[in-house]
Order: sequence, then C-alpha cells, then structure tokens
Amino acid sequence: MAVVLFSTPGCGACRTWKRLLPQALADSAAAFHEVDVSEATGVARYFGIFHLPTVYLYLDGQFHAELQCEAMPDAIRDKAHELLTAPPQDEP
Repeated sequence: MAVVLFSTPGCGACRTWKRLLPQALADSAAAFHEVDVSEATGVARYFGIFHLPTVYLYLDGQFHAELQCEAMPDAIRDKAHELLTAPPQDEP
C-alpha cells in the first residue's frame, strides 16, 4: 500500500497526520508521499482537494480509497485495514 497525504506546511492538522501516518501504518504501508498543495496546486485541482489534510490510499498502483477517520494511530490503522479489505472505490 502507498499513502498520499495532501497538505500544506502551515496546517496544524496536516502536521499531525504527517507524524501519525508512518507510526500508524508502518506495518502495512510500503511508501508514504506528501503533496504540498501550496506548491502543487494543479495536482490539488486535478484530484479535487478542498479540505486539508486529505489522505489517499493506493494498492498495487491503483487508487483504493480516501482515508477519513479520527487522527489517532489505532483509528488510522483500523480504518485503513477496513478500507483495504473492501473493494476499491472509484478514483476521485
């Protein structure tokens, strides 16, 4: 699994998620990527990112789901596992 965090440096919640994601998903994520939407505005527009932070999960190179849950390691781990065992969602 690959994890993509869309964020900006000035966002406190973004910094929290950036710290928590590797901790919560260390056993299941092969890669963590961060997209600074203040620098990559075209990417943010392409994916329709309106709220920060936004976290996307990819499996085998394909979009699988958007991770939405409480910013706590156990909640992140449990929700990611739930999303990855479900069928993939349509790409945003």
